[in-house]
Amino acid sequence: MATSSLLYNPYPSFCTYRRSKFSEKPIAYSSLKAQNSNPTAHRSSLSIDYKLSWKEELKKAYQREIPNLNWDRFEELDDESFRNLVDKRCVDNVRMLIVDSVQNAKAGHPGMALGMAGVVFLLYRHVMKYNPKNPKWFNRDRFVLSAGHGCLLQYVCLHLAGFESVQIEDLKRLCQLGSRTPGHPENVVTSGIEVTTGPLGQGVANAVGLALAEAHLAARFNKPDAVIVDHRTYCIMGDGCAMEGIAHEAASLAAHWKLNKLTLIYDDNHNTIDGPTTLAFSEDISARFKALGWHTITVDNVDADMRPFKDALLSAFNETDKPTFIRWCEAVSSGSSLMRQKVNWTDREPFHVIPMICREMQKQADLQESLEKEWHSNLYSYQIKYPQEAIEFRILLSGGLLPGWENSLPRWSQSDPVDATRGYSEKCLNLLAKVLPGLIGGSADLATSNKAYLHNYDDFLPSSPWGRNIRYGVREHVMGGISNGIALHGSGFIPFAATFLIFSDYMKNTIRLAALSHAGVIYIMTHDSIGLGEDGPTHQPVEQLTGLRAIPRLLVFRPADGNETAGAYKIAVANRAAPSLIALSRQKVASNLTGTSMDAVKRGGYTISDNSGEQMPEIILIGTGSELCLCEGSARRLREAGRRVRVVSLVCWHLFDKQPREYKEWVLPSNVVKRVSVEAGSPVGWREYVGREGVVVGVDEFGASGHYLDTFNKYGFTEENITRIADVLLCK
Repeated sequence: MATSSLLYNPYPSFCTYRRSKFSEKPIAYSSLKAQNSNPTAHRSSLSIDYKLSWKEELKKAYQREIPNLNWDRFEELDDESFRNLVDKRCVDNVRMLIVDSVQNAKAGHPGMALGMAGVVFLLYRHVMKYNPKNPKWFNRDRFVLSAGHGCLLQYVCLHLAGFESVQIEDLKRLCQLGSRTPGHPENVVTSGIEVTTGPLGQGVANAVGLALAEAHLAARFNKPDAVIVDHRTYCIMGDGCAMEGIAHEAASLAAHWKLNKLTLIYDDNHNTIDGPTTLAFSEDISARFKALGWHTITVDNVDADMRPFKDALLSAFNETDKPTFIRWCEAVSSGSSLMRQKVNWTDREPFHVIPMICREMQKQADLQESLEKEWHSNLYSYQIKYPQEAIEFRILLSGGLLPGWENSLPRWSQSDPVDATRGYSEKCLNLLAKVLPGLIGGSADLATSNKAYLHNYDDFLPSSPWGRNIRYGVREHVMGGISNGIALHGSGFIPFAATFLIFSDYMKNTIRLAALSHAGVIYIMTHDSIGLGEDGPTHQPVEQLTGLRAIPRLLVFRPADGNETAGAYKIAVANRAAPSLIALSRQKVASNLTGTSMDAVKRGGYTISDNSGEQMPEIILIGTGSELCLCEGSARRLREAGRRVRVVSLVCWHLFDKQPREYKEWVLPSNVVKRVSVEAGSPVGWREYVGREGVVVGVDEFGASGHYLDTFNKYGFTEENITRIADVLLCK
């Protein structure tokens, strides 16, 4: 079975290995003599010249370790035993590159990298589909290192596999400023890295998102006679990942969704920073995953024979109903100072690569390139047979944005019925779903409250994997991590994740990682202030907006009405290289305040009304969200008293801050120092916009339970109070 047939065959390339006559047992080195003593017992598929090219290297490395091997008749060694020896020597080289990199940089985490070297090299050498010449090939397998501190191992494998992004010089610059080999894997820095990981457990959630994306696309586009979506997801997790709650949430959903093309490999080395895992961890992880519904396998770490791990992978490939959890039991490798002697490397210069390894990996790269060509050929045939589906598939692979998609967004008038901004969001979301084939997402058990559900579309379930509504249950943290995986799958998905704004705290780290990894997730956060009312201070967000606005690259919108809500979606959807968060009200607001504009939202801040004419305003009222109408109401009262008043919507701080200095001066003239900001949240950050002489109307405590109007009144969010504050300021 040729490796190039992987497009149709779910088995890795090592399945071509011929079993020995001792097929019921793993091939150990002690059996090599017995196998070699009868050269006619096996018909070799490998050339003698090929075997002889490795002879001196293998003899030098293992002559003492395998004294019974007849090196004079080495070319007669059976193919499987030969391959095992070659793979073992390749892994030795991987480990030495790890040691050299750490010693050269005086930085890095060698333990996990050394211990899992055999596993990860096997995946890159024999198992995974990828094309180093085109790292973004759609139908590649995805590899996630949730234990991101072991990234050096992946860097070495990327280098040996032929990825341009990691050269020997990059290995020498491990963890150095500006290098392509940072201390944890970053997808925007190193080509070949699928997702940015580091905070433990996050990668497990990302992997579930990647596997979900594959399952969804396969259900939507594959046909009985035409398979164009067929790849797997592999993830390495460590003890720390197993302890983090997000990994458990992710594992629960992966089993519930029956993501059988997901393989999670657990590096069970019983070691953490503070000491052995027994200090704080005693549960049976395999039993936990089995209880969740995973196919579980335990493999002992035997470097001399990778057959048990290969058998575990074959079992994973044969599993059609469950994701697979492989527990790899290993001890942290011995110190790197002894490594050279251990692997017979003392006469080699640092960063040495055995020439034959380059040849081995080049053959793999050539096969992978042919795989991609074969896939493109199949896609061409698919287009002929299924032209409509092919058009949609091509749109997704091109980014998922149809020309003119933004024209589907609604525009509201003042005569439209009033609604909460979460209601306007629901209308935007469902209209966008009709023109954006990659729009997919869901809520953490709050779809009805968040108004975040795509009507007339199915739920994503094992019985309907084509569904575009994802039911996350009460799992905000993993919802964020899975959304990142979906966004970074590279297939035109536009994932949305919805919950109450207060619960953004549960998913804060995933939001930060989305911004760091340029994942275009859209967060729909409703119940955005003390205005939610009766649920009280446990559910009323106060400091959340401040913290979220501090995240670099994250666009935080707080729209005031229907038109600004549509404007927020217009920018969020178009901005595929950064996440966006739309904070929405529970209480009703006007559908269209006079002067608001969907198109003006792109500026982040703009003037919605001003009666100053050719003169400068005497005072500027600045608001966001549901409080913008309070600013407008107060301005109306002040104008009736003869005052010149400007009202500014500051719907997105980040976008406004990025505007040219001239534009910002035009909206907020520096010589107008009397300013009032009004937002039912923390006052932190507003001083930058109101200046030293301005007044910030905010909330500096945790809110209170009560009807939202009573709560607003308690904290001064009324037209009367805003007018009073403005009058006092104007009289100074």
